[in-house]
Amino acid sequence: MIYNPKMYRSLPVGIVLRRAPGVTRWAKWSWKATAVLPGASDADWRELRHEGETTEYHAATVPLDLHGAETEAYVHGLGAKVPCVYVVMRPIAGATERPFKVLLVTASPYEAQDYCDSAEEVVEKVAMPQGLEAWVRAFVDEFHHEEAFVKRRRDKQRTDQQQDGIGDPRIHTGADVYASPALKRRRMI
Repeated sequence: MIYNPKMYRSLPVGIVLRRAPGVTRWAKWSWKATAVLPGASDADWRELRHEGETTEYHAATVPLDLHGAETEAYVHGLGAKVPCVYVVMRPIAGATERPFKVLLVTASPYEAQDYCDSAEEVVEKVAMPQGLEAWVRAFVDEFHHEEAFVKRRRDKQRTDQQQDGIGDPRIHTGADVYASPALKRRRMI
């Protein structure tokens, strides 16, 4: 598909991460993406709320990009019981205060699945706020075109009537077409 700048939209989205006490002795903290903030300004791990040992951070603001070539994926995501966006984060080895780098946010469940397959990133599913859902729906309504299903028709030609390519072509007798050719031995005098 040819890139068309008219079939592209971008919106800055803030990512909210929650740090809560871990439930096992091996994990001191449990981290989870809990919300997105459409139209948020830049942030670098700004504390939003602190309640007991649980803290919520506006970890980063990344663009949510919509492309006209991916509207089928957006339709699939919007058709879910709860439409969601997917936050893709990369763990930072040895970091305890800021253990993730937020890479991107996407409305495409297909793109999120691709990141899940690599096992190098953490992908969190976050429910879309109503305003963000309306923005994605408006984009889909403007650019999505259903492709008609076209059933492939088989050729009428019968290809099973000839035995082509059976056996070894070096065998000249029709007695046993599956036999291997005999080795010719030369006698040394």
